[in-house]
Amino acid sequence: SAIVFPKKIATEQQSLMLVKRLLAVAVSCITYLRGIFPESAYGTRYMEDVCVKILREDKNCPGSTQLVKWMLGCYDALQKKYLRQIVLAVYTHPEDPQTVTECYHFKFKYTHNGPLLDFGRSESPISCADTKRASILLIRKIYVLMQSLSPLPNDICLTMKLLYYDEVTPPDYQPPGFKEAECQGLLFNEEPTHLNVGEVPTPFHLLKLRVTTEKQRMEKVQRDI
Repeated sequence: SAIVFPKKIATEQQSLMLVKRLLAVAVSCITYLRGIFPESAYGTRYMEDVCVKILREDKNCPGSTQLVKWMLGCYDALQKKYLRQIVLAVYTHPEDPQTVTECYHFKFKYTHNGPLLDFGRSESPISCADTKRASILLIRKIYVLMQSLSPLPNDICLTMKLLYYDEVTPPDYQPPGFKEAECQGLLFNEEPTHLNVGEVPTPFHLLKLRVTTEKQRMEKVQRDI
């Protein structure tokens, strides 16, 4: 029932497992705290001392089952080092999935051997303690932010877009559950505003999260800050 951090992130496999788990926790927390799926679609886990809700397949909630399948597709692209960005977007008109009201950008970077040397960091190896601290801080920030945003409309739909590192990704690659996008961009009805939530480095991967939402939904957050 606990999401445990390894004592040491010595291999790419350990790092990949941690990034997958962190992605699952982050997506689950966002959908839970934004009220997108019912309580029955989540199980409870602990990440150190933080209680988190984890999305699961629920036969009474086809939407949660679909999102779990999308996540497995993301893992496939992550494992192959093709995945550059996940965009989880909320829209309100089923016939117009390009016009969104809120979206979450997860960005990924990979290194071939050893620690991350770029991305504006010092050239020292990243310790497991740093990764753990950054992971827990990211989840806490998601909790604070989600509880501060004003509610989403009642009837919403979810879509997920994946962006790849084109130089390494085969042109015909699509992970399970995805198809080629007809349109690249996303539009906002109202004026959007962006918030960088945080990043988590490991010796082999870097995960960043940014939120974009309509400006009026962020006003409470700005007042709180």
